[in-house]
Parts: sequence; C-alpha cells; structure tokens
Amino acid sequence: MIEVRPFSTLGGANHGWLDAKHHFSFADYHDPSRVHWGALRVWNDDRIAPHTGFAPHPHNDMEIITYVRTGAISHRDSLGNAGRTEAGDVQVMSAGTGIVHSERNEEDVETTLFQIWIIPDRRGETPGWGARPFPRGDRAGRFVTLASGHAEDGDALPIRADARVLGATLKAGETATHRLGDRKAYLVATAGRIEVNGVAAEPRDGVAIAEVDSIEVRALDDAEIVLVDVA
Repeated sequence: MIEVRPFSTLGGANHGWLDAKHHFSFADYHDPSRVHWGALRVWNDDRIAPHTGFAPHPHNDMEIITYVRTGAISHRDSLGNAGRTEAGDVQVMSAGTGIVHSERNEEDVETTLFQIWIIPDRRGETPGWGARPFPRGDRAGRFVTLASGHAEDGDALPIRADARVLGATLKAGETATHRLGDRKAYLVATAGRIEVNGVAAEPRDGVAIAEVDSIEVRALDDAEIVLVDVA
C-alpha cells in the first residue's frame, strides 16, 4: 500500500512568524485518519521567519528529530545544551522524564525544517540532546541513516525507538532503494518530483507506505528525500 497525501491536503496554521503544515493531527488540527503511522506521531513542515522562534516549552517521553531544510535553527534547553543546526543537518532531542527547550531562527533569512516526533520504546529515562552534520554529498544516490534506535547504526544520532530516519539526495533519473519487510515508512521529498514504486509524488507531499517489502524511489527532478522507517 502506497498512499500519497498531497501537500495541499495537509492541516496547519499560519501564525505570521510560523507557517506550519501538519502531516498528522497536531495542535488544533485533528483528522482521525491521520493521527499516527506506526510509531511516527508528528511530521510538521515549518517555515520560521527571521529572528523569531519557539519560546521555551516542555516535552516528555518523545523522540523529536529536527531536519533543517534551509537556513538554521538555534537550540537551548534546560540541561544547558545549546547549538546551531544548519541546512541538511539534524538534531535529536530525547525528552525522557522532561525537558524545556527553545528553538529559534536567529538568521537573517527564513528557516524551513521538518520536525518529526516518534513515540519511544522506553519511557521515563534521562532526557538528552545531540546534533551533527550530514553533508548532502555523503548521501548522493543512496539512503543514509541520520537517526536510529538500532545499535548497528553507529554513525547515526541515537533515538530511543525502533525506528530510523534516513536521507538521500538524487539527481534526476537516479534511484535509491530501501527494504522495509513488515515495517511501515513515511517519506517526503523536500524538493523535486519523485516516484515511489512507480507512484508519483510532488515536493512536500507525504507518502505513507505499508505492506511493501521494499521501495524504489526514482527522482524525476533533482530531489532530496527524508524517510522514516518505523514498526
């Protein structure tokens, strides 16, 4: 089963400083058919105006992955962590027993990002945060694991869930494959038209996948893809 969820059908709200689209039910947007996809609970497509951002607010027992598409985001939290994550790079926050954080666009240009929430396998653990660069050139023509709950993915940022977040950059005409087996996947092309096992999707459409042993993503244009593999 491959279901394309066009960008135009997503929920969302424009707050002026923040223009957010929600692939799943979030805040004031509720769609009973789009609450989660396996352990994937939230996929927000955010546009954040310069010198604005999310004021300090709390989370607990959630794995929150931020994939920066353009610009940069600056993070601060109640553990004393601070960092700036640039376009193409990733940060992960394991909320655990509780953490308060802020996320701000301190740049002179708009920042765009995906914020992805995954339900953890283990609750009540110590909160944590981490970030690292993932050069787009290193994932040219293939999927690279960016964040993972699997010990064998040693180069990825760790999360506390049976899940992986992967990224790929493809030139027009190139393909990349990923084996799912009995798992689910959800993917979005940040740019470029793609086909997933022959099913066409436009940039920023959601593609929900289940009961498919493997997927082949073909780029119709130069494309950048983010994929979440979950139980």
